[in-house]
Amino acid sequence: MQEIERKFLVDTTIWQPTGKGIKIKQGYLSVDYERIVRIRIAGDRAFLTIKGKATNITRTEFEYEIPVLEAEELIKLCAHNPVSKTRYVEYKKNMVWEIDVFEDDNKGLVLAEVELDKEDQKIEIPNWAGEEVSLDFRYFNSWLSQNPYSTW
Repeated sequence: MQEIERKFLVDTTIWQPTGKGIKIKQGYLSVDYERIVRIRIAGDRAFLTIKGKATNITRTEFEYEIPVLEAEELIKLCAHNPVSKTRYVEYKKNMVWEIDVFEDDNKGLVLAEVELDKEDQKIEIPNWAGEEVSLDFRYFNSWLSQNPYSTW
């Protein structure tokens, strides 16, 4: 399975949450150049995700639902602090935008991402989406778990 996504900083003077977000806590069992292994608890569901090395904005991704209790134990095995955020979903021009409002040591960071069918897919970028950071590794959640936004 391939994941193709673009990421943007969010202008919070324009964007405000509509609807209820979902709380997410995620940790990383492995973070290296070739692969990332993530544990995520999202509301009352949990997932094990393996991501391959990114080439431009595309990378291999496998995701499996796992029991929440097991995910809670696996997060305890993670080498760095988990990332906590609330995710909101916005629908704009037939596209699904996920907006993450980060918490704890990453508080103040708000990112939007949109998944695409192909890298050169044309999209209409919402007025609240600011600078594109798709290729900036500092905005990868795995990096934020080791290098929180508050320390930049």
